[in-house]
Amino acid sequence: MTKIITITAFLICSLLSAQTKYEENMSKSLALWGEGKAAEASALMERIAAVEKTKWLPNYYVALINTTEGFNPANKDKVNALLEKAQTALDQATLISANNPEIMVVQGLIYTVMVVQDPMTNGMKYSPKVMEVYTKALLIAPENPRVVFSKADFEINGARWTGADVGKLCKEIERSIGLFEAFKSDVPFYPNWGLDRAKESFANCKK
Repeated sequence: MTKIITITAFLICSLLSAQTKYEENMSKSLALWGEGKAAEASALMERIAAVEKTKWLPNYYVALINTTEGFNPANKDKVNALLEKAQTALDQATLISANNPEIMVVQGLIYTVMVVQDPMTNGMKYSPKVMEVYTKALLIAPENPRVVFSKADFEINGARWTGADVGKLCKEIERSIGLFEAFKSDVPFYPNWGLDRAKESFANCKK
């Protein structure tokens, strides 16, 4: 009996230690990203993902970090490599968590980077893909703030080219702000970004 208790205690301690290590490394990676060290943050997330094969969040953050870097004009020469890394990681995250609206949002952002980098070549090809993925995500999670905001924000940016009325879209941006403020998740490291961007976009709506 003593041996069984000892073995059980050892296993529990090992599981707790592993969980603590995961949380420690996730926190470290996100802190690096917050410090502007995107490459280091991504590399650490990749190492976490290689170990935590049943968790979608590490690959999600690899994709998000590299996609965000793709929007930076300073990375124009690296954008293809950044997006390739992002797409590979996002595909892995999707295998772990299919039909996940948070993952779909990042897919929409990857397509958006492609449009931004070369609107003349990629606009017609990827803009419908962006709308398709956001529309699907909205059907799955109509109250997810990142889904609501990302779809409306993309449509607003498109409307600037077409001259379409953005009144309803601005109301969607405003709605997303309320959703952001009410949104909660018990999952450690669950995505919580977007509120600042939504407020900035809504402020521009009123100009």
